[in-house]
Amino acid sequence: MIIALDILSDGFFAAIAAIGFGAISDPPKRSFKFIALLGAVGHACRFCLMNYFQVDIAVASFVSALIIGFGSLWLGGKIHCPTTVIYIPALLPMIPGKFAYNTVFAQIMFLQNMNVPTLKAKYMEMFFSNGMVTLTVIFLLAIGATLPMFLFSKKAYSLTRKL
Repeated sequence: MIIALDILSDGFFAAIAAIGFGAISDPPKRSFKFIALLGAVGHACRFCLMNYFQVDIAVASFVSALIIGFGSLWLGGKIHCPTTVIYIPALLPMIPGKFAYNTVFAQIMFLQNMNVPTLKAKYMEMFFSNGMVTLTVIFLLAIGATLPMFLFSKKAYSLTRKL
């Protein structure tokens, strides 16, 4: 019961964040429920993969982005809306903010401790490790979400057009 509650609460808060990110880009009102659904499903999938199957954040984000990409392709056809309108706000809650913050923090601390070699080395290592995680996850989110559009380009093109 506790596991299900954790998964549902993770999905719920991701859905709220996805709706907020979607509202910024002013999509059609009919797309908000699908943005929320994909944001919740994608984030909950990543949560499950990381916490219950011990998958690393990069691979879990890639799998979740694939689910969001295929979902946006399918749901976009139902409401005649471009896939990017649906999948970009759904992906944004999965940006690894903690790692990005730690990257910038390490850079600032590195610059402030240039005269202390041990601290300098510590913050340089912290900068590169957090930066690598951040860049890898963002890259795999982009690849995972756009791969379905490349695989089914005719379907993606025809979502808003009549062939």
